[in-house]
Amino acid sequence: MVLIMFTGIVEGCGTVERVERRPGGARVVLRHDLDWQGTAIGDSVAVDGVCLTVVALAAGEVSFQLGPETLAVTSLGRLSVGARVHVERALAFGGRLDGHLVLGHVDAVGTVRERREAPDALFLRFDAPDAVLRYCIAKGSVTISGTSLTLNTVDDRGFEVCLIPHTLSVTKLGDLQVGDTVNLEADVIGKYVERLLGPRIAPAPVK
Repeated sequence: MVLIMFTGIVEGCGTVERVERRPGGARVVLRHDLDWQGTAIGDSVAVDGVCLTVVALAAGEVSFQLGPETLAVTSLGRLSVGARVHVERALAFGGRLDGHLVLGHVDAVGTVRERREAPDALFLRFDAPDAVLRYCIAKGSVTISGTSLTLNTVDDRGFEVCLIPHTLSVTKLGDLQVGDTVNLEADVIGKYVERLLGPRIAPAPVK
C-alpha cells in the first residue's frame, strides 16, 4: 500500500483554466508558474486540500479528473474559470515536515463566520460541522483549503485562526469573506486516537 501524505505547506496558487463537466465527474485544467520539474502523470497533488491525481501535463498546465464524490463533498464542485486554488505536491519521504501530516481527504466544508483585520495579521473565524470540530483543540492543527494552520480558539460552532503576512502572501486565504466556503481536514492523529480508544470513551455528541 502506498500512503500519500502532504504537509499543508502550500507551494503556491494555480488558476483554473478550464472546467469540463462530464457524466459522473469533471476534468479541471490549472495554469501555474511553479517549478514542477519531475512531476509526472499519476502523481498526487493537493488542490485546495483535496488529494487529486495528475492526468495530463503541458507547459505551465496540469489537469485532474474529479469524481462524483469529490464534487459532492468538497468545494471543488463550485470551481469556475479564473478561480485561484492552493496546490501542493505530495510529501517526499525524507523531506522536511514543516506543517503537519495531511492526507488530502476532506472531512467537511466550513464557512467563514467572521473576518477581523489587525496590524500584520488577519483573524478568521469559521463555522465547522462536528465531523471536524470534534477533533479540534486550541493550539492544535487543522487544514483549511490545503493550508496547515494553528487553532487559536475553539468554540461550540467552530474555531479561529490567525494568518501572518507570509501566509497571506503565498495563499489566497486573505481573499476570504464572510460566507465563503473552504475545505476542512481535521488532524488525523485525533481520528486514530478516537478509533483506538473506541468503547473506552463516550462518543462525542452529534450536533
